[in-house]
Amino acid sequence: MKFSLFLHMERYDAGKSHKELFDEMTALVKMAEEGGFETAWIGEHHGMEFTIAPNPFVNLAYLAAKTSKIRLGTGTVVAPFWHPIKLAGEIGMTDLACNGRLDVGIARGAYSFEYERMFPGLDAWGAGGRLREMIPCLQQLFAGDYAHQGEYWQFPKTTPVPRPLQQPHPPLWVAARDPNSHDYAVSQGCNVQVTSLAAGDAEVASLMERFNAACANHPDIPRPQIMMLMHTFVGADQREVDAAVADLRRFYCYFSKWFKNEKPIDQGFIEPLNDDDLAMFPNYAPELIKQNLVVGTPDEVIARLKGYEALGYDQYSFWIDSHMDFERKQKSLELFINQVMPAFA
Repeated sequence: MKFSLFLHMERYDAGKSHKELFDEMTALVKMAEEGGFETAWIGEHHGMEFTIAPNPFVNLAYLAAKTSKIRLGTGTVVAPFWHPIKLAGEIGMTDLACNGRLDVGIARGAYSFEYERMFPGLDAWGAGGRLREMIPCLQQLFAGDYAHQGEYWQFPKTTPVPRPLQQPHPPLWVAARDPNSHDYAVSQGCNVQVTSLAAGDAEVASLMERFNAACANHPDIPRPQIMMLMHTFVGADQREVDAAVADLRRFYCYFSKWFKNEKPIDQGFIEPLNDDDLAMFPNYAPELIKQNLVVGTPDEVIARLKGYEALGYDQYSFWIDSHMDFERKQKSLELFINQVMPAFA
């Protein structure tokens, strides 16, 4: 099982500058490369200080100049917010900047806050339809001289410029959850990204079952890869682990408020959560966060990840967004590299 890093710039108040966060993001990716990580993933989000990533291709092209080995991936671009020709061109240019190290993850998106601003009237059904039309459209575009007459996009014969360095195109990954999404991704020959969020190991196993069923439905297609994305923290002792649990609990409560678009937002910041807000989410109680996320001492984390490797996951992505300061993120990642990864060498 290979390891990757999933990260964004995250900000909860104006006390830290975007430039500081950008430099810290760069430092974490360089650290991951030196530690032997396979990929660094950055997603796409708009108008939210909580997750600062308006165009992951910009981040990845910059990181390409700061690294030499680690693969660089979109985790993920939001299909409805892109035109296929523009997306294909950005992929080609970024793959050139990365010297052929680009991976492309694509999703339908999820935040109603973003849908309202980027694509008024869009719902999950329409977003899913655009994702399903986007994937084969991209594959055809990369072959060149492709005209498209679909439900959502129409354009005359087009060849995106520039072409990617990787041929026929960089690896494509689809964010999947329900069985139909898994089946669609596998049917298109795409790799699959999944996350159990904070639902626990039963969901981790269930997601693998959905992927295996999709592979069985398409025996003529070579088995794609599957990646598990999960919040991860490695602490030197119980005190550090307990502090991480408290931060991750707060992160998931903020996540839920953003996802449901339930709190007032001013200057890109959601209204700070108080103790009553946290109490509204018993599913994120500290004991459940500790149980359902990969949070613990090195030995505890190794044991959890060995179980995921046994299930058949090809890649495990260390989700480092966490409501923590940079120094604690850095220390956790260092412990993961030095004390967890050797067990999987």
